[in-house]
Amino acid sequence: MSDSRPGRIAALTDAISAAHLDGLLITGLSNIRYLTGFSGTSALVVVTPRDMVFITDFRYQTQVVDEVGDLARVVIESASLWAGLWQQLGALPSLKVMGFESAHIQHREFQRLVEAGGRWQWRPTSDVVERLRERKDAAEIARIEEAAGVATRALEKTLPQVRTGMTELQVAGVLEKSLRDEGSEGFPFPSIIASGARSALPHARSSSKRLEAGDFLLMDFGAEVGGYCSDITRTVVVGRASDEHRMVYDVVRVAQERASKGVRAGMTGRDADAIARQYIERAGYGELFGHSLGHGIGLEVHEAPRLARTADAALPEGAVVTIEPGVYRPGWGGVRIEDDVVLGADGPQVLTQFPRELIELG
Repeated sequence: MSDSRPGRIAALTDAISAAHLDGLLITGLSNIRYLTGFSGTSALVVVTPRDMVFITDFRYQTQVVDEVGDLARVVIESASLWAGLWQQLGALPSLKVMGFESAHIQHREFQRLVEAGGRWQWRPTSDVVERLRERKDAAEIARIEEAAGVATRALEKTLPQVRTGMTELQVAGVLEKSLRDEGSEGFPFPSIIASGARSALPHARSSSKRLEAGDFLLMDFGAEVGGYCSDITRTVVVGRASDEHRMVYDVVRVAQERASKGVRAGMTGRDADAIARQYIERAGYGELFGHSLGHGIGLEVHEAPRLARTADAALPEGAVVTIEPGVYRPGWGGVRIEDDVVLGADGPQVLTQFPRELIELG
């Protein structure tokens, strides 16, 4: 498969020139990985229209050769990455106006830019690399699809092991072992296992609560393959489902299916959100769906674009987004169903292949 990094860097240098900058300091680790392939945790990267300098430390001197290769001029800094940065910038006299990633720099690091980097004009930038990352190429989509397969196979292994009396934490342990067994490199976020009334907490932390017959069991989790994430949610019933369980579940299921089939590249995030939201509102549960419909997914589990009532930007072709409507009734329980969907030229394609029909355990 061809190396897409040079094209990404070329697109970035065009954006740097369009912003009237001489260069851009990249500090966000996901952005660094997107541009260079480096998967370590210590690096600073300077990109200019004519050069790219990659600064890291001794721990990664072998790894950086394997992952970055000759894509950039690599500097192994023995003291401080920031000291190395000043030295490298000083060797590039044409650099005067430099951008930095305002979302990926701490205040103390900003102070370093102002104090030690005083010979340059530093200008904050926002989402320069992130905008490039919205549109996934074929290799990125393949990795996300592989991560989706890992997640769904792990869920298939986990559900037959779930029993009443288990704690949410025990269910999380079974699930996370299955994720590792299926090849997940890590967990993109702490698995959300919430049962009974706690399933009405959209971002509940898995707890010591024990599963009881008649509980909704909401499971929100993901896998990671090649640095790329998947994100899936399924809600099941422990024991037998009541008519009320089925009624609420079906509202969410139909809303989710409509949005998964109806979302298109080119529509706004607001319009995508409305596909599911309007159905849930007509069913009388609008006030119980308080979060957005979804978000982009890739090297990070939450990235652009957004599918929300306030998102006016168009969804780009090639984006991979979550579709995750929910209904949450405090004190009773909640339902969320979530899939990862790629916005292709011929329409949406669901990557997380797992049944949406209500499953009863036991």
